[in-house]
Amino acid sequence: MTTAEQTKSPRMPTLQELAFCIKLFRELRKWSQEQLSAISGLTTRTIQRVEKGEPSSTDTRRALARAFGLEDIDAFNKPISIPDAEEQKAQQEQFAKDHITLKAQALITGKELAKLAETTQMDLFSPAFELVREADEEFAALTDYFHEYRDCHDLYSEVDKFDIYDELDAHIQVLKSLDISLCYAKRKVAFKSTSGVVPYKAEVLYVVACRRGQELKEFATPKAFSVG
Repeated sequence: MTTAEQTKSPRMPTLQELAFCIKLFRELRKWSQEQLSAISGLTTRTIQRVEKGEPSSTDTRRALARAFGLEDIDAFNKPISIPDAEEQKAQQEQFAKDHITLKAQALITGKELAKLAETTQMDLFSPAFELVREADEEFAALTDYFHEYRDCHDLYSEVDKFDIYDELDAHIQVLKSLDISLCYAKRKVAFKSTSGVVPYKAEVLYVVACRRGQELKEFATPKAFSVG
């Protein structure tokens, strides 16, 4: 076995290697330590300790794996193949190539959300961290109401829309009482046919539920947008 093969053989990462890996995953997504804290449910101090190479618990590593969207939540608790510097650089370049960074804005009122329903054609509602049951249900109710309004918003008179604003605002206020705030971003996408003609363009809305005080300023999303 060559030295290179030995280096790449699966093994438990050292604390410093784990620290580098966590920081790399975070920076690839353009998250701050505070944002990773909000998404993982860990404290910012815990994130800082892990990235300094200090010992961390099994549960902490699982929370980080979930935050990064890894299918195996024990990915950081078992032997892995450690990429060399060249492979790490290639991974960074590939991530940058496959993703775009969107600027996030605070979503404050029901009227604001209703206007977004009227001007966007597609959406993705998602929490930045694991919500408790009550908050999860309220966020789902908000999502359903948003979809119902978007499907028939053109049937409402301008006066009748105020009832919609109030209903959406009520959901937002309930989430606020549960220490959940919302932020959003938009992007334009185009769907091409096999002939290369662009038959359809749409604006996609992303709504993210965050912990109050730990709102996202930006987030990375895949450039490729799939439907269904």
